Amino acid sequence: MNNDEFPSRRQDDLAESEGRGPLIKKIFLWVVGIIVLLIISGAALFFFWASSAPKISRNELASQSTTTIYDANNKVVSRLGAQKRQYAKSSKIPDNLKHAVVSIEDRRFYKNHGVDPTRIMGAALNNVFHRSDGTQGGSTLTQQLVKLSVFSTAASDRTFKRKAQEAWLAINVDRNFSKNEILEFYINKVYMGNGVYGMKTAAQYYYGKDLDELSLAQMAMLAGIPQSPTYYNPDVKDTQPATIRRNQVLNAMVRSKYITQAQADSAKQESVTKGLDSSHGNTKTNDVNVKEPVVDAYVKEVLAQLEQKGYNPQTDGLQVHTNMDLGAQQKLYNAANNSVSFQSDQMQTGVAVTNPHNGQVVAMLGGRHTGNTIYGLNRAVQTNRSSGSTAKPLMDYGPAIEYLNWPTFYTLRDTKFTWPGTNTELHDFDNQTKGTMTMQDALVQSRNIPAIRALQKVGISRATTFLNGLGISQKKAFTLNNGIGLYVSPLQVSAAYAAFANGGTYYKPYYISSITTQDGKSINYGKNGKRAMSKATAYMITYMLKGVIDSSDGTGTAAHISGVHQAGKTGTTNYPSGHSQSGVMDSWMAGYTKNYSVAVWTGYDQPMKNSISSAYERSAIMLYRAIMDYLDGKNHASDWKMPDTVEAVRYRGRKGLVVKDSKWALQYTAIDDSDSSNSDSSASSSSDSDLSSSVSSFFESRGRDHESSSSASSASTNATSESNNNTNSTTPPSNSTSPAAGGNQ
Repeated sequence: MNNDEFPSRRQDDLAESEGRGPLIKKIFLWVVGIIVLLIISGAALFFFWASSAPKISRNELASQSTTTIYDANNKVVSRLGAQKRQYAKSSKIPDNLKHAVVSIEDRRFYKNHGVDPTRIMGAALNNVFHRSDGTQGGSTLTQQLVKLSVFSTAASDRTFKRKAQEAWLAINVDRNFSKNEILEFYINKVYMGNGVYGMKTAAQYYYGKDLDELSLAQMAMLAGIPQSPTYYNPDVKDTQPATIRRNQVLNAMVRSKYITQAQADSAKQESVTKGLDSSHGNTKTNDVNVKEPVVDAYVKEVLAQLEQKGYNPQTDGLQVHTNMDLGAQQKLYNAANNSVSFQSDQMQTGVAVTNPHNGQVVAMLGGRHTGNTIYGLNRAVQTNRSSGSTAKPLMDYGPAIEYLNWPTFYTLRDTKFTWPGTNTELHDFDNQTKGTMTMQDALVQSRNIPAIRALQKVGISRATTFLNGLGISQKKAFTLNNGIGLYVSPLQVSAAYAAFANGGTYYKPYYISSITTQDGKSINYGKNGKRAMSKATAYMITYMLKGVIDSSDGTGTAAHISGVHQAGKTGTTNYPSGHSQSGVMDSWMAGYTKNYSVAVWTGYDQPMKNSISSAYERSAIMLYRAIMDYLDGKNHASDWKMPDTVEAVRYRGRKGLVVKDSKWALQYTAIDDSDSSNSDSSASSSSDSDLSSSVSSFFESRGRDHESSSSASSASTNATSESNNNTNSTTPPSNSTSPAAGGNQ
């Protein structure tokens, strides 16, 4: 056999190479084809998205993005910001300012055509390798202008579709407007912090000067602010971030050869605080005729809600419609600051008004005598103060009806009580006990011990479930102590009590009814409710709480308004035992009609230094009365109608309510609920009324909320009495509102 009969290795390699060649070529062609297909598909998708891009006009480019906030009747209540807008034509903008903006924002601005592929790829690589110096991103100055003019910064708008539309519009803007015009639009539109838009206005706000009067360093500072207006604000204590940013701009101007290194070094020697004008130059308030302090607390929460939804209210140019009743807002502000008596200007308040039908926040007050402070502490939403006895319907008696089917005349013992696991006794404000009394009388007279005994019977677990259904929760487990004082905000109390007002549905409170972005897209917001309790529970609690206001021995009789069908509860918190401070720490009034739910807190921000004297415990009630009188006069509410799941019965000569078909309903004779002799407001037996009236007058003269020390109702049957055994005991926590202090009216 000769060698010709066997292929050589070289021949094998050649054959293999010849076989691989077509395969590699095929793979290469497939890859190229896929890339071409992707490019064609991407281009097709780009133009499809671009075809639906919103239109953009000169007016939209030249206008300054303003977020406008409206009340429920479409009246403007706030514009962001508060300063006068000053527009600078291109011929009035110094070259150094133009150069500074272009250098730091888009150094190829005069060469690109609205978008810059090189810049986009560079920004992408910098992000991947984490080597960006933070001076420039992927968007050109023209794209930023388009975004400020048409789109919002909400997370929901950060899509490939929006980026495609933004790029398409930037290309068209570059095609239809000169570079000087585009730069002019941008310089006049950009947000500069502190509610200021446009660099001409910013020059006045920060330096009290016109643009052509600014130094090179000051122009560089203005050019650097827009990337992060709050962080780079030169008018703050820590000026290091502003200084670094200003110097970045100067360095960028050197790289772009607009200034020399020597000029930059000289400008860097100038402090960023040099020339700052505390009077903010020639700026003035805008055309809104509503005083800022009147709506401050409400607007602050609206802005926070916008940010939670992903919007930037300072730059997105939004039209925000809210649920604010401006008339109620102004009435509330005037009452707290002028007509209602407070102990001093330092005594504070937080008030929330909600609509029981849907959870809309109607009005809100975060404080009084706040001066010119904008977006200050909003006490209507703070949760670090005890609610006192306003907690009793929420944690004690509401759950007792809901889970145990207690009638309104269920009897409880107001006798000596020691907190489980301690030697500490629980007391009321009068350091007395009343013996056996009905649940209704205990709630009307705001007795502490019966409330805690009711909570023991209900159990912390079921009480927690009930509270959670009303939007009230906390990280730590609830304890018995919370039965006479929850750490909740006026807004939470208002929303929770609203569930009693509407028949048992809890609606999450909300401020905004709709948002319209610059491109015309509108988003509507509505009620979000869920059943928190039975209609029977809501009605029976309301029936008892009407007595707090209408009964002679109720703690809230000062809130009575003729002809107004309302129910409510007072609350105060005393100082811990052994504390030398006299008076009380907090005073509350929460109440409602079928149309409005109002919660008022009053007190001092530093309660260990200042206390509420007995004469001014009623300030909360009087403020509540003032706003409720206005609200019901505007939208009068009818009385509540008893649901068919509740039955009125006669108990020891008095009217009482029971859950229909419960064991209590079978033991007593049903009565006609329309019988006027068994009025809902009659919480005490007639034999007690003279004594109650005299004692009530005594407490009114002391300024206490008509907290009666009269004897409990003579009804003391054991047929419906609570067990002598305390169950589900929980040791009260050690905190600033000691259970030993009592007095939670």
